[in-house]
Amino acid sequence: MSSSEHFDVVVVGSGFGGSVMALRLARAGLRVCVLERGKRYPPGSFPRSPRDLQSSFWNPGLGQLGLFQVWDFGNIAGLVSAGLGGGSLIYANVLLRKDARWFVRRRPDGGVEEWPVRRQDLDPHYDRVAVMLRPQPYPFHLPPYSETPKTRAFRHAAQRAGLDWSLPDLAVSFADGDNPPAPGEPIHDAGGGTTGNLHGRTRSTCRLCGECDLGCNYGSKNTLDFTYLTEADQLGVSLRDRCEVRAFGPRAQGGYWVRYVEHRPEHDGRGGDVEARPSVELVADRLVLAAGTFGTTHLLLRNRAQLPDLSDRLGRSFSGNGDFLGFLHDAHEDVDGDRRPMALDPSRGCVITSTVRLPDGRDAGGAEPGLHDEPGLYVQDGGYPGFVDWLVEASEVGPEMGRLARFIGQRLVSHLSHRHRTDLGSQVRAMLGDAHRSAGILPLLGMGLDTPDGTMSLDGDGALALRWSSASSRRYFDRVVRTMERIAEQLDAHLRVDPLWRLHHTVVTVHPLGGCSMGRTPDDGVTDSYGRVFGYPGLVVADGSVMPGPVGPNPSFTIAALADRFADQMVRDAGCGSPS
Repeated sequence: MSSSEHFDVVVVGSGFGGSVMALRLARAGLRVCVLERGKRYPPGSFPRSPRDLQSSFWNPGLGQLGLFQVWDFGNIAGLVSAGLGGGSLIYANVLLRKDARWFVRRRPDGGVEEWPVRRQDLDPHYDRVAVMLRPQPYPFHLPPYSETPKTRAFRHAAQRAGLDWSLPDLAVSFADGDNPPAPGEPIHDAGGGTTGNLHGRTRSTCRLCGECDLGCNYGSKNTLDFTYLTEADQLGVSLRDRCEVRAFGPRAQGGYWVRYVEHRPEHDGRGGDVEARPSVELVADRLVLAAGTFGTTHLLLRNRAQLPDLSDRLGRSFSGNGDFLGFLHDAHEDVDGDRRPMALDPSRGCVITSTVRLPDGRDAGGAEPGLHDEPGLYVQDGGYPGFVDWLVEASEVGPEMGRLARFIGQRLVSHLSHRHRTDLGSQVRAMLGDAHRSAGILPLLGMGLDTPDGTMSLDGDGALALRWSSASSRRYFDRVVRTMERIAEQLDAHLRVDPLWRLHHTVVTVHPLGGCSMGRTPDDGVTDSYGRVFGYPGLVVADGSVMPGPVGPNPSFTIAALADRFADQMVRDAGCGSPS
Protein backbone atom coordinates (compact mmCIF):
# COMPACT_ATOMS: atom_id res chain seq x y z
CA MET A 1 0.00 0.00 0.00
CA SER A 2 1.32 3.44 -0.91
CA SER A 3 2.02 6.05 1.75
CA SER A 4 -0.93 8.12 2.87
CA GLU A 5 -1.55 11.62 1.51
CA HIS A 6 -3.34 14.03 3.79
CA PHE A 7 -6.26 16.29 2.83
CA ASP A 8 -8.54 18.52 4.81
CA VAL A 9 -11.50 16.80 3.17
CA VAL A 10 -11.94 13.71 1.00
CA VAL A 11 -15.19 13.59 -0.99
CA VAL A 12 -16.34 10.20 -2.28
CA GLY A 13 -18.42 10.67 -5.43
CA SER A 14 -18.87 13.56 -7.87
CA GLY A 15 -22.63 13.80 -8.33
CA PHE A 16 -25.00 16.54 -7.19
CA GLY A 17 -23.88 16.15 -3.59
CA GLY A 18 -20.16 15.57 -4.01
CA SER A 19 -19.52 18.24 -6.64
CA VAL A 20 -21.33 20.93 -4.67
CA MET A 21 -19.50 20.01 -1.46
CA ALA A 22 -16.10 19.93 -3.20
CA LEU A 23 -16.42 23.39 -4.68
CA ARG A 24 -17.94 25.04 -1.62
CA LEU A 25 -15.24 23.61 0.66
CA ALA A 26 -12.47 24.58 -1.76
CA ARG A 27 -13.79 28.14 -1.88
CA ALA A 28 -13.42 28.21 1.92
CA GLY A 29 -9.72 27.41 1.54
CA LEU A 30 -9.81 23.72 2.44
CA ARG A 31 -7.61 21.23 0.60
CA VAL A 32 -10.03 18.81 -1.07
CA CYS A 33 -9.71 15.52 -2.93
CA VAL A 34 -12.62 14.01 -4.92
CA LEU A 35 -12.59 10.26 -5.56
CA GLU A 36 -14.83 9.18 -8.46
CA ARG A 37 -15.02 5.54 -9.53
CA GLY A 38 -16.04 6.31 -13.12
CA LYS A 39 -14.21 7.87 -16.04
CA ARG A 40 -14.22 11.35 -17.53
CA TYR A 41 -16.66 11.88 -20.38
CA PRO A 42 -15.81 14.86 -22.56
CA PRO A 43 -18.15 15.81 -25.43
CA GLY A 44 -18.10 13.19 -28.14
CA SER A 45 -17.22 10.29 -25.82
CA PHE A 46 -20.71 9.08 -24.88
CA PRO A 47 -21.90 5.81 -26.43
CA ARG A 48 -24.37 5.80 -29.29
CA SER A 49 -24.12 2.58 -31.31
CA PRO A 50 -25.54 -0.72 -30.00
CA ARG A 51 -21.98 -2.04 -29.85
CA ASP A 52 -20.84 0.91 -27.73
CA LEU A 53 -23.87 0.67 -25.46
CA GLN A 54 -23.24 -3.02 -24.91
CA SER A 55 -19.88 -2.21 -23.33
CA SER A 56 -21.09 0.86 -21.43
CA PHE A 57 -22.22 -0.76 -18.20
CA TRP A 58 -20.46 -0.81 -14.84
CA ASN A 59 -19.20 -4.14 -13.55
CA PRO A 60 -15.47 -3.97 -12.76
CA GLY A 61 -15.30 -7.67 -11.91
CA LEU A 62 -16.11 -8.37 -15.56
CA GLY A 63 -13.85 -5.61 -16.86
CA GLN A 64 -16.81 -3.32 -17.61
CA LEU A 65 -16.08 0.27 -16.59
CA GLY A 66 -18.91 2.00 -18.42
CA LEU A 67 -21.31 4.84 -17.68
CA PHE A 68 -24.41 2.94 -16.57
CA GLN A 69 -24.91 0.71 -13.56
CA VAL A 70 -28.06 -1.34 -13.04
CA TRP A 71 -28.81 -2.54 -9.50
CA ASP A 72 -31.31 -5.38 -9.81
CA PHE A 73 -33.20 -6.30 -6.64
CA GLY A 74 -35.96 -8.41 -8.13
CA ASN A 75 -39.15 -6.36 -7.82
CA ILE A 76 -37.29 -3.08 -8.22
CA ALA A 77 -34.21 -2.08 -10.19
CA GLY A 78 -32.19 1.11 -10.11
CA LEU A 79 -30.27 2.78 -12.94
CA VAL A 80 -27.42 5.06 -11.85
CA SER A 81 -24.29 6.59 -13.37
CA ALA A 82 -20.54 6.06 -12.98
CA GLY A 83 -18.54 8.99 -14.30
CA LEU A 84 -17.02 12.33 -13.33
CA GLY A 85 -20.15 14.42 -12.83
CA GLY A 86 -22.23 11.55 -11.47
CA GLY A 87 -25.92 11.44 -12.28
CA SER A 88 -25.82 14.80 -14.07
CA LEU A 89 -24.25 13.02 -17.04
CA ILE A 90 -27.39 10.98 -17.74
CA TYR A 91 -30.26 12.88 -16.09
CA ALA A 92 -32.98 14.77 -17.97
CA ASN A 93 -31.87 18.21 -16.72
CA VAL A 94 -35.02 19.11 -14.75
CA LEU A 95 -34.49 21.42 -11.77
CA LEU A 96 -37.66 21.68 -9.69
CA ARG A 97 -37.83 22.74 -6.04
CA LYS A 98 -39.48 20.39 -3.61
CA ASP A 99 -43.01 21.58 -2.91
CA ALA A 100 -43.23 23.43 0.42
CA ARG A 101 -45.95 21.18 1.86
CA TRP A 102 -44.27 17.96 0.71
CA PHE A 103 -41.53 17.88 3.38
CA VAL A 104 -43.07 14.81 5.00
CA ARG A 105 -42.80 11.07 4.63
CA ARG A 106 -45.77 8.76 4.67
CA ARG A 107 -45.74 5.74 6.92
CA PRO A 108 -47.30 2.44 5.83
CA ASP A 109 -49.93 2.93 8.56
CA GLY A 110 -51.11 6.11 6.85
CA GLY A 111 -49.45 8.57 9.25
CA VAL A 112 -46.90 11.17 8.25
CA GLU A 113 -43.63 12.39 9.74
CA GLU A 114 -42.15 15.84 9.20
CA TRP A 115 -38.67 16.18 7.66
CA PRO A 116 -36.05 17.85 9.88
CA VAL A 117 -35.64 20.57 7.20
CA ARG A 118 -38.25 22.78 5.57
CA ARG A 119 -38.57 24.56 2.24
CA GLN A 120 -37.59 27.92 3.76
CA ASP A 121 -34.38 26.29 5.00
CA LEU A 122 -33.47 25.29 1.44
CA ASP A 123 -34.61 28.27 -0.63
CA PRO A 124 -31.32 30.23 -0.24
CA HIS A 125 -29.43 27.12 -1.29
CA TYR A 126 -31.67 26.46 -4.29
CA ASP A 127 -30.88 30.05 -5.32
CA ARG A 128 -27.14 29.52 -4.94
CA VAL A 129 -27.17 26.27 -6.95
CA ALA A 130 -29.21 27.94 -9.70
CA VAL A 131 -26.44 30.52 -10.18
CA MET A 132 -24.06 27.67 -11.02
CA LEU A 133 -26.33 25.44 -13.11
CA ARG A 134 -28.05 28.32 -14.97
CA PRO A 135 -31.46 26.69 -15.45
CA GLN A 136 -34.08 28.05 -17.84
CA PRO A 137 -37.36 26.75 -19.26
CA TYR A 138 -37.52 25.16 -22.68
CA PRO A 139 -37.88 28.24 -24.99
CA PHE A 140 -41.26 27.08 -26.22
CA HIS A 141 -42.27 30.63 -27.18
CA LEU A 142 -39.71 30.78 -30.00
CA PRO A 143 -39.25 28.80 -33.21
CA PRO A 144 -38.01 26.13 -33.78
CA TYR A 145 -38.70 25.13 -30.15
CA SER A 146 -42.36 26.16 -30.42
CA GLU A 147 -42.86 23.51 -33.07
CA THR A 148 -41.76 20.61 -30.85
CA PRO A 149 -44.61 18.12 -31.46
CA LYS A 150 -44.50 16.26 -28.14
CA THR A 151 -44.54 19.50 -26.13
CA ARG A 152 -47.48 20.88 -28.08
CA ALA A 153 -49.40 17.63 -27.75
CA PHE A 154 -48.66 17.24 -24.03
CA ARG A 155 -49.78 20.80 -23.32
CA HIS A 156 -52.94 20.29 -25.36
CA ALA A 157 -53.81 17.06 -23.54
CA ALA A 158 -53.03 18.45 -20.09
CA GLN A 159 -55.08 21.59 -20.58
CA ARG A 160 -58.06 19.64 -21.93
CA ALA A 161 -57.82 17.26 -18.96
CA GLY A 162 -57.72 20.17 -16.51
CA LEU A 163 -54.17 19.40 -15.35
CA ASP A 164 -51.61 21.94 -14.15
CA TRP A 165 -49.12 22.10 -17.07
CA SER A 166 -45.86 24.09 -17.01
CA LEU A 167 -42.37 24.35 -18.45
CA PRO A 168 -39.87 23.40 -15.72
CA ASP A 169 -36.39 24.87 -15.50
CA LEU A 170 -33.78 22.81 -17.36
CA ALA A 171 -30.01 22.91 -16.82
CA VAL A 172 -29.41 23.19 -20.57
CA SER A 173 -27.77 25.88 -22.67
CA PHE A 174 -30.18 26.90 -25.42
CA ALA A 175 -28.30 30.13 -26.18
CA ASP A 176 -24.73 31.37 -26.18
CA GLY A 177 -24.61 34.03 -23.50
CA ASP A 178 -27.14 36.81 -24.13
CA ASN A 179 -27.74 35.79 -27.74
CA PRO A 180 -31.18 34.46 -28.75
CA PRO A 181 -31.67 30.69 -28.44
CA ALA A 182 -30.44 28.81 -31.49
CA PRO A 183 -29.59 25.11 -31.90
CA GLY A 184 -25.98 24.08 -32.44
CA GLU A 185 -24.19 27.38 -31.75
CA PRO A 186 -20.76 27.40 -30.03
CA ILE A 187 -20.90 28.28 -26.32
CA HIS A 188 -18.43 30.88 -25.06
CA ASP A 189 -17.42 30.92 -21.41
CA ALA A 190 -17.20 34.03 -19.26
CA GLY A 191 -13.71 34.75 -20.54
CA GLY A 192 -14.84 34.73 -24.14
CA GLY A 193 -13.24 31.40 -25.08
CA THR A 194 -14.99 28.17 -26.00
CA THR A 195 -12.82 25.67 -24.15
CA GLY A 196 -12.78 27.04 -20.59
CA ASN A 197 -13.82 23.78 -18.94
CA LEU A 198 -11.93 20.91 -17.38
CA HIS A 199 -12.25 18.87 -20.58
CA GLY A 200 -10.80 21.68 -22.70
CA ARG A 201 -13.50 21.04 -25.32
CA THR A 202 -15.90 23.29 -27.20
CA ARG A 203 -19.55 23.01 -26.26
CA SER A 204 -22.58 23.85 -28.39
CA THR A 205 -26.13 24.90 -27.63
CA CYS A 206 -28.85 22.24 -27.48
CA ARG A 207 -29.43 20.53 -30.83
CA LEU A 208 -32.84 19.10 -29.82
CA CYS A 209 -31.63 15.55 -30.47
CA GLY A 210 -33.28 13.81 -27.49
CA GLU A 211 -30.00 12.24 -26.32
CA CYS A 212 -29.82 13.80 -22.82
CA ASP A 213 -30.18 10.52 -20.95
CA LEU A 214 -27.34 8.84 -22.85
CA GLY A 215 -24.93 11.71 -22.17
CA CYS A 216 -24.78 14.83 -24.33
CA ASN A 217 -22.07 14.54 -26.96
CA TYR A 218 -22.34 18.27 -27.69
CA GLY A 219 -21.80 19.55 -24.15
CA SER A 220 -25.14 21.36 -24.21
CA LYS A 221 -26.15 20.23 -20.73
CA ASN A 222 -24.86 22.32 -17.84
CA THR A 223 -23.60 19.19 -16.14
CA LEU A 224 -21.47 19.19 -13.02
CA ASP A 225 -18.22 18.66 -14.93
CA PHE A 226 -18.82 21.92 -16.85
CA THR A 227 -19.90 23.89 -13.77
CA TYR A 228 -18.97 22.90 -10.21
CA LEU A 229 -16.11 20.58 -11.08
CA THR A 230 -14.55 22.95 -13.60
CA GLU A 231 -14.33 25.69 -10.97
CA ALA A 232 -13.17 23.18 -8.35
CA ASP A 233 -10.41 22.08 -10.71
CA GLN A 234 -9.36 25.69 -11.20
CA LEU A 235 -9.17 26.10 -7.40
CA GLY A 236 -6.80 23.15 -7.11
CA VAL A 237 -9.18 20.39 -6.01
CA SER A 238 -7.64 16.99 -6.76
CA LEU A 239 -10.18 15.31 -9.08
CA ARG A 240 -9.32 11.61 -9.26
CA ASP A 241 -11.49 9.59 -11.62
CA ARG A 242 -11.29 5.79 -11.96
CA CYS A 243 -10.79 5.61 -8.17
CA GLU A 244 -13.29 3.39 -6.35
CA VAL A 245 -13.42 3.60 -2.56
CA ARG A 246 -13.65 0.19 -0.91
CA ALA A 247 -12.98 0.87 2.79
CA PHE A 248 -12.76 3.69 5.31
CA GLY A 249 -12.82 4.26 9.03
CA PRO A 250 -11.99 6.68 11.83
CA ARG A 251 -8.39 7.24 12.94
CA ALA A 252 -7.38 7.09 16.60
CA GLN A 253 -5.79 10.54 16.34
CA GLY A 254 -8.89 12.03 14.66
CA GLY A 255 -10.13 12.21 11.11
CA TYR A 256 -10.54 9.27 8.74
CA TRP A 257 -8.55 6.93 6.54
CA VAL A 258 -9.88 6.04 3.08
CA ARG A 259 -8.72 3.21 0.82
CA TYR A 260 -9.49 2.96 -2.87
CA VAL A 261 -8.49 0.93 -5.91
CA GLU A 262 -7.66 2.41 -9.28
CA HIS A 263 -9.46 1.20 -12.40
CA ARG A 264 -6.72 1.94 -14.87
CA PRO A 265 -7.25 1.96 -18.65
CA GLU A 266 -5.54 -1.42 -18.92
CA HIS A 267 -8.32 -2.87 -16.75
CA ASP A 268 -10.95 -2.02 -19.38
CA GLY A 269 -12.30 -5.26 -20.80
CA ARG A 270 -10.40 -7.37 -18.27
CA GLY A 271 -12.18 -9.00 -15.36
CA GLY A 272 -10.76 -10.18 -12.09
CA ASP A 273 -10.99 -9.74 -8.36
CA VAL A 274 -11.18 -6.00 -7.72
CA GLU A 275 -10.44 -6.52 -4.04
CA ALA A 276 -7.09 -8.07 -4.95
CA ARG A 277 -5.86 -4.96 -6.75
CA PRO A 278 -3.35 -2.74 -4.92
CA SER A 279 -5.09 -0.11 -2.82
CA VAL A 280 -4.18 3.50 -2.17
CA GLU A 281 -4.75 5.11 1.21
CA LEU A 282 -5.57 8.74 1.95
CA VAL A 283 -6.19 10.39 5.29
CA ALA A 284 -8.41 13.39 5.89
CA ASP A 285 -9.66 15.50 8.75
CA ARG A 286 -13.18 15.20 7.34
CA LEU A 287 -14.86 12.71 5.05
CA VAL A 288 -17.89 13.31 2.80
CA LEU A 289 -19.75 10.30 1.43
CA ALA A 290 -21.57 11.25 -1.77
CA ALA A 291 -21.54 8.00 -3.76
CA GLY A 292 -25.30 7.97 -4.31
CA THR A 293 -28.08 6.18 -2.48
CA PHE A 294 -26.88 2.68 -3.33
CA GLY A 295 -23.16 3.48 -3.24
CA THR A 296 -23.08 5.34 0.07
CA THR A 297 -25.44 2.95 1.87
CA HIS A 298 -23.44 -0.02 0.61
CA LEU A 299 -20.17 1.55 1.78
CA LEU A 300 -21.54 2.22 5.26
CA LEU A 301 -23.00 -1.28 5.56
CA ARG A 302 -19.75 -2.88 4.37
CA ASN A 303 -17.66 -0.83 6.80
CA ARG A 304 -20.01 -0.97 9.75
CA ALA A 305 -17.45 -2.87 11.82
CA GLN A 306 -15.31 0.27 11.71
CA LEU A 307 -18.34 2.39 12.73
CA PRO A 308 -20.11 0.43 15.48
CA ASP A 309 -22.10 3.42 16.74
CA LEU A 310 -24.01 3.98 13.48
CA SER A 311 -27.75 4.37 13.89
CA ASP A 312 -29.93 1.30 13.50
CA ARG A 313 -31.81 3.34 10.88
CA LEU A 314 -29.02 2.64 8.37
CA GLY A 315 -30.50 1.13 5.23
CA ARG A 316 -34.09 2.10 6.03
CA SER A 317 -36.59 4.54 4.45
CA PHE A 318 -35.68 3.63 0.87
CA SER A 319 -37.82 5.23 -1.85
CA GLY A 320 -37.74 5.10 -5.63
CA ASN A 321 -39.28 8.60 -5.69
CA GLY A 322 -42.37 7.00 -7.17
CA ASP A 323 -40.71 6.52 -10.58
CA PHE A 324 -43.09 5.01 -13.12
CA LEU A 325 -42.91 4.67 -16.90
CA GLY A 326 -45.76 4.66 -19.40
CA PHE A 327 -46.03 4.94 -23.18
CA LEU A 328 -48.71 6.59 -25.27
CA HIS A 329 -49.07 5.15 -28.75
CA ASP A 330 -51.40 5.48 -31.74
CA ALA A 331 -52.31 9.08 -30.92
CA HIS A 332 -54.84 10.66 -33.26
CA GLU A 333 -56.21 14.11 -34.01
CA ASP A 334 -59.26 15.43 -35.77
CA VAL A 335 -58.49 17.25 -39.02
CA ASP A 336 -61.64 18.64 -40.67
CA GLY A 337 -63.68 15.78 -39.28
CA ASP A 338 -61.16 13.19 -40.35
CA ARG A 339 -59.42 11.08 -37.64
CA ARG A 340 -55.72 11.06 -38.51
CA PRO A 341 -52.57 9.77 -36.80
CA MET A 342 -50.85 12.44 -34.71
CA ALA A 343 -47.10 12.94 -34.95
CA LEU A 344 -45.56 13.24 -31.46
CA ASP A 345 -41.90 12.86 -32.53
CA PRO A 346 -40.39 12.03 -29.11
CA SER A 347 -36.86 12.27 -30.53
CA ARG A 348 -37.33 16.00 -31.14
CA GLY A 349 -36.36 18.30 -28.27
CA CYS A 350 -34.85 17.64 -24.85
CA VAL A 351 -35.77 14.37 -23.16
CA ILE A 352 -38.14 16.32 -20.88
CA THR A 353 -39.60 19.67 -21.91
CA SER A 354 -42.78 20.04 -19.82
CA THR A 355 -44.57 18.69 -16.78
CA VAL A 356 -47.92 18.42 -15.06
CA ARG A 357 -48.28 18.54 -11.30
CA LEU A 358 -51.03 16.92 -9.25
CA PRO A 359 -51.39 18.29 -5.71
CA ASP A 360 -50.92 16.29 -2.56
CA GLY A 361 -53.53 15.93 0.14
CA ARG A 362 -51.51 18.29 2.31
CA ASP A 363 -51.70 21.10 -0.24
CA ALA A 364 -54.09 23.90 0.63
CA GLY A 365 -57.20 24.18 -1.51
CA GLY A 366 -56.99 20.83 -3.26
CA ALA A 367 -59.35 20.84 -6.23
CA GLU A 368 -60.15 17.14 -6.51
CA PRO A 369 -62.68 15.20 -4.41
CA GLY A 370 -61.00 13.00 -1.83
CA LEU A 371 -57.69 14.77 -2.36
CA HIS A 372 -56.81 14.52 1.33
CA ASP A 373 -55.99 10.85 0.74
CA GLU A 374 -54.06 11.35 -2.51
CA PRO A 375 -50.23 11.48 -2.74
CA GLY A 376 -48.83 14.31 -4.87
CA LEU A 377 -47.11 13.54 -8.14
CA TYR A 378 -45.65 14.83 -11.39
CA VAL A 379 -46.00 13.43 -14.92
CA GLN A 380 -43.58 14.65 -17.60
CA ASP A 381 -43.27 14.23 -21.34
CA GLY A 382 -40.41 11.94 -22.26
CA GLY A 383 -38.18 11.45 -25.24
CA TYR A 384 -35.40 9.36 -26.67
CA PRO A 385 -32.59 9.60 -29.26
CA GLY A 386 -33.42 9.64 -32.93
CA PHE A 387 -31.83 6.28 -33.64
CA VAL A 388 -34.53 4.66 -31.49
CA ASP A 389 -37.08 5.80 -34.10
CA TRP A 390 -35.41 3.47 -36.60
CA LEU A 391 -35.51 0.60 -34.11
CA VAL A 392 -39.20 1.23 -33.48
CA GLU A 393 -39.99 1.26 -37.19
CA ALA A 394 -37.90 -1.87 -37.76
CA SER A 395 -39.80 -3.67 -35.00
CA GLU A 396 -42.78 -3.84 -37.36
CA VAL A 397 -40.98 -6.63 -39.17
CA GLY A 398 -43.53 -7.76 -41.74
CA PRO A 399 -44.49 -4.50 -43.48
CA GLU A 400 -41.06 -2.95 -43.03
CA MET A 401 -39.25 -5.90 -44.60
CA GLY A 402 -41.68 -5.90 -47.51
CA ARG A 403 -41.13 -2.20 -48.18
CA LEU A 404 -37.38 -2.64 -47.88
CA ALA A 405 -37.42 -5.57 -50.32
CA ARG A 406 -39.43 -3.54 -52.85
CA PHE A 407 -36.99 -0.64 -52.55
CA ILE A 408 -33.95 -2.89 -53.11
CA GLY A 409 -35.69 -4.52 -56.06
CA GLN A 410 -36.50 -1.18 -57.68
CA ARG A 411 -32.94 0.03 -57.25
CA LEU A 412 -31.57 -3.21 -58.75
CA VAL A 413 -33.84 -2.94 -61.78
CA SER A 414 -32.88 0.71 -62.20
CA HIS A 415 -29.19 -0.16 -62.07
CA LEU A 416 -29.42 -3.08 -64.53
CA SER A 417 -31.52 -1.10 -67.00
CA HIS A 418 -29.33 2.01 -66.67
CA ARG A 419 -32.42 4.08 -65.83
CA HIS A 420 -30.62 6.37 -63.36
CA ARG A 421 -33.26 9.12 -63.51
CA THR A 422 -35.78 7.03 -61.56
CA ASP A 423 -37.67 9.02 -58.87
CA LEU A 424 -35.47 7.93 -55.96
CA GLY A 425 -37.32 10.23 -53.55
CA SER A 426 -40.61 8.46 -54.17
CA GLN A 427 -38.98 5.10 -53.70
CA VAL A 428 -37.44 6.14 -50.36
CA ARG A 429 -40.79 7.53 -49.16
CA ALA A 430 -42.47 4.27 -50.13
CA MET A 431 -39.83 2.29 -48.25
CA LEU A 432 -40.34 4.33 -45.07
CA GLY A 433 -44.12 4.22 -45.27
CA ASP A 434 -45.92 6.72 -43.04
CA ALA A 435 -43.45 6.11 -40.15
CA HIS A 436 -46.45 6.27 -37.84
CA ARG A 437 -45.03 3.87 -35.25
CA SER A 438 -42.03 5.96 -34.24
CA ALA A 439 -43.73 9.34 -34.66
CA GLY A 440 -46.81 8.28 -32.70
CA ILE A 441 -45.13 7.25 -29.42
CA LEU A 442 -44.75 9.42 -26.33
CA PRO A 443 -43.04 8.17 -23.16
CA LEU A 444 -44.58 9.49 -19.95
CA LEU A 445 -42.47 9.74 -16.81
CA GLY A 446 -44.21 9.67 -13.44
CA MET A 447 -42.70 10.48 -10.06
CA GLY A 448 -44.02 11.56 -6.68
CA LEU A 449 -44.72 10.79 -3.05
CA ASP A 450 -44.58 7.04 -2.69
CA THR A 451 -44.21 5.39 0.74
CA PRO A 452 -40.51 5.09 1.71
CA ASP A 453 -40.56 1.74 3.46
CA GLY A 454 -37.79 -0.14 1.63
CA THR A 455 -34.84 -1.53 3.59
CA MET A 456 -31.30 -2.11 2.31
CA SER A 457 -28.93 -4.63 3.87
CA LEU A 458 -26.09 -6.96 2.94
CA ASP A 459 -26.70 -10.45 1.66
CA GLY A 460 -24.54 -13.45 2.56
CA ASP A 461 -21.94 -12.50 -0.05
CA GLY A 462 -21.67 -8.90 1.12
CA ALA A 463 -23.63 -7.56 -1.84
CA LEU A 464 -26.30 -4.92 -1.41
CA ALA A 465 -29.82 -6.29 -0.99
CA LEU A 466 -33.10 -4.36 -0.95
CA ARG A 467 -36.45 -5.43 0.47
CA TRP A 468 -39.17 -3.31 -1.16
CA SER A 469 -42.78 -3.74 -2.25
CA SER A 470 -45.17 -1.53 -4.18
CA ALA A 471 -48.06 -2.61 -1.95
CA SER A 472 -47.82 0.26 0.55
CA SER A 473 -47.72 2.75 -2.35
CA ARG A 474 -50.62 1.27 -4.30
CA ARG A 475 -52.77 4.40 -3.93
CA TYR A 476 -49.93 6.47 -5.35
CA PHE A 477 -49.24 4.17 -8.33
CA ASP A 478 -52.96 3.91 -9.11
CA ARG A 479 -53.15 7.70 -9.27
CA VAL A 480 -50.15 7.86 -11.63
CA VAL A 481 -51.78 5.38 -14.00
CA ARG A 482 -55.12 7.23 -13.87
CA THR A 483 -53.38 10.49 -14.71
CA MET A 484 -51.57 8.96 -17.67
CA GLU A 485 -54.88 7.51 -18.87
CA ARG A 486 -56.46 10.98 -18.72
CA ILE A 487 -53.65 12.33 -20.90
CA ALA A 488 -53.97 9.43 -23.34
CA GLU A 489 -57.71 9.96 -23.63
CA GLN A 490 -57.24 13.58 -24.70
CA LEU A 491 -54.87 12.49 -27.46
CA ASP A 492 -57.13 9.67 -28.63
CA ALA A 493 -54.23 7.35 -27.81
CA HIS A 494 -53.62 4.08 -26.01
CA LEU A 495 -51.60 3.87 -22.80
CA ARG A 496 -49.19 1.02 -22.33
CA VAL A 497 -47.61 0.93 -18.88
CA ASP A 498 -44.16 -0.46 -18.25
CA PRO A 499 -44.41 -4.20 -19.06
CA LEU A 500 -42.52 -5.03 -15.87
CA TRP A 501 -45.25 -3.33 -13.86
CA ARG A 502 -48.05 -4.94 -15.82
CA LEU A 503 -46.65 -8.44 -15.34
CA HIS A 504 -45.03 -8.36 -11.90
CA HIS A 505 -45.61 -4.92 -10.34
CA THR A 506 -41.88 -4.37 -10.78
CA VAL A 507 -40.52 -0.86 -11.32
CA VAL A 508 -37.29 0.72 -12.46
CA THR A 509 -36.14 3.83 -10.63
CA VAL A 510 -33.62 6.40 -11.80
CA HIS A 511 -34.11 8.37 -8.56
CA PRO A 512 -33.22 6.04 -5.67
CA LEU A 513 -33.39 7.81 -2.31
CA GLY A 514 -32.94 7.02 1.39
CA GLY A 515 -30.86 4.57 3.39
CA CYS A 516 -28.96 7.21 5.38
CA SER A 517 -31.94 9.42 6.10
CA MET A 518 -31.81 12.65 8.09
CA GLY A 519 -33.39 12.69 11.51
CA ARG A 520 -33.47 14.63 14.74
CA THR A 521 -31.82 11.87 16.78
CA PRO A 522 -30.07 8.54 16.06
CA ASP A 523 -33.40 6.87 16.82
CA ASP A 524 -35.02 8.31 13.70
CA GLY A 525 -32.10 9.03 11.38
CA VAL A 526 -28.51 8.25 10.39
CA THR A 527 -27.53 11.92 10.05
CA ASP A 528 -28.74 15.22 11.41
CA SER A 529 -30.26 17.95 9.25
CA TYR A 530 -26.76 19.00 8.11
CA GLY A 531 -25.77 15.53 6.89
CA ARG A 532 -23.49 14.92 9.90
CA VAL A 533 -23.46 11.23 10.83
CA PHE A 534 -24.57 10.78 14.41
CA GLY A 535 -21.68 9.65 16.61
CA TYR A 536 -18.91 10.40 14.10
CA PRO A 537 -17.65 14.01 14.03
CA GLY A 538 -16.35 15.06 10.62
CA LEU A 539 -18.24 12.33 8.74
CA VAL A 540 -20.93 13.77 6.45
CA VAL A 541 -23.31 12.18 3.96
CA ALA A 542 -24.30 14.43 1.04
CA ASP A 543 -26.36 12.66 -1.62
CA GLY A 544 -29.84 11.24 -2.20
CA SER A 545 -29.41 8.71 0.59
CA VAL A 546 -30.04 11.42 3.23
CA MET A 547 -33.62 11.95 2.04
CA PRO A 548 -36.11 10.84 4.71
CA GLY A 549 -38.54 10.04 1.90
CA PRO A 550 -39.36 10.89 -1.71
CA VAL A 551 -38.71 14.39 -3.01
CA GLY A 552 -41.69 14.24 -5.38
CA PRO A 553 -40.32 16.11 -8.39
CA ASN A 554 -36.95 15.25 -9.94
CA PRO A 555 -34.59 15.10 -6.91
CA SER A 556 -31.33 16.52 -8.32
CA PHE A 557 -32.01 20.15 -7.41
CA THR A 558 -32.93 19.24 -3.84
CA ILE A 559 -29.86 17.02 -3.42
CA ALA A 560 -27.65 19.89 -4.59
CA ALA A 561 -29.42 22.42 -2.33
CA LEU A 562 -29.05 20.15 0.70
CA ALA A 563 -25.35 19.67 -0.10
CA ASP A 564 -24.94 23.44 -0.28
CA ARG A 565 -26.58 23.73 3.15
CA PHE A 566 -24.33 20.97 4.51
CA ALA A 567 -21.26 22.76 3.12
CA ASP A 568 -22.18 25.95 5.00
CA GLN A 569 -22.25 24.02 8.27
CA MET A 570 -19.08 22.07 7.46
CA VAL A 571 -17.21 25.32 6.84
CA ARG A 572 -18.44 26.64 10.18
CA ASP A 573 -17.45 23.40 11.92
CA ALA A 574 -13.97 23.64 10.38
CA GLY A 575 -13.59 27.22 11.61
CA CYS A 576 -12.80 28.52 8.13
CA GLY A 577 -14.75 31.75 8.45
CA SER A 578 -17.93 32.74 6.65
CA PRO A 579 -19.21 30.37 3.96
CA SER A 580 -18.84 31.74 0.42
